[in-house]
Amino acid sequence: MSTLVSRPLASVSLAASREDPEGFARALGGSFERYGFAIISDHDISPDLIARADTKARAFFALPEEVKRGYHVPGGGGARGYTPFGIETAKGATQHDLKEFWHVGRELPAGHRFNEVMAANVWPTEVPGFRETFLDLFAAFDIAGLRILEAIARHLGLAPDFFHHTVQDGNSVLRLLHYPPVAPDAPGVRAGAHEDINTITLLLGAEEAGLQLLDRDGQWLPVSPREGELVVNIGDMLQRLSNNVLKSTSHRVVNPPPERRGRSRYSMPFFLHFRPDFLIETLPNCISEDRPNLYPTPITAHDFLLERLREIKLV
Repeated sequence: MSTLVSRPLASVSLAASREDPEGFARALGGSFERYGFAIISDHDISPDLIARADTKARAFFALPEEVKRGYHVPGGGGARGYTPFGIETAKGATQHDLKEFWHVGRELPAGHRFNEVMAANVWPTEVPGFRETFLDLFAAFDIAGLRILEAIARHLGLAPDFFHHTVQDGNSVLRLLHYPPVAPDAPGVRAGAHEDINTITLLLGAEEAGLQLLDRDGQWLPVSPREGELVVNIGDMLQRLSNNVLKSTSHRVVNPPPERRGRSRYSMPFFLHFRPDFLIETLPNCISEDRPNLYPTPITAHDFLLERLREIKLV
């Protein structure tokens, strides 16, 4: 692989999805087909909500280690609550990532059919307003994600509402990430090269340098959004559904330069998932003589998720 080169991704405005839905779909789909990533502005997630969420996340990660570990759920695969530093490992990596995180999932009513496979949320009592803030942010991500999926559907030649039922009550996860200061002799990197498991990922907080994607020519490119912009990337589930028309791109978070190693890095990715019982079966219009079906065996979203969680040592 080559060293890092500078080739910034252009941002596209989600407001255009209302004014010119076809044009927005072309621009977004073109970025996804070229990079597997896009940067999106005007996403309607309130700056005040983002700032409130950032404050709450920092307050939680500043708690004593023994308090945070009290919210770790052994055997839960990191699905909800706290996952301590040094556990998650990128697929195929030998060193663990240099991060800790918290997971917020979808709130389901009692008796819901997915309660057996989607764990209940865990909430810290030490940070006032934590639950309300992150349920609000989860809902805002859900709305933005559905608008992006409508554009993806148009790009793939599907009805704009094609994905609505596929993600309804989906097993989506909001992750609060903290990358602590990095020691000069720290093994590994903040996040090793990996692809995301889910349908699409929406990320806030990537303004701090470090996020890079692996371009199709083997070069690492910086992903550098402006303040408040969303970084969106294709996950493995959508890659499989689209027969690799939309690729799930390897990406990583590298360690900072020496002058910034004493600073923490925070971000908030939202992993938008299909509903657990959705059957990921190659879309017929993504199969052709030139593009044979690469995934002839369908698999449910839940079974696919479990396979991948084992690979990254969360279960």
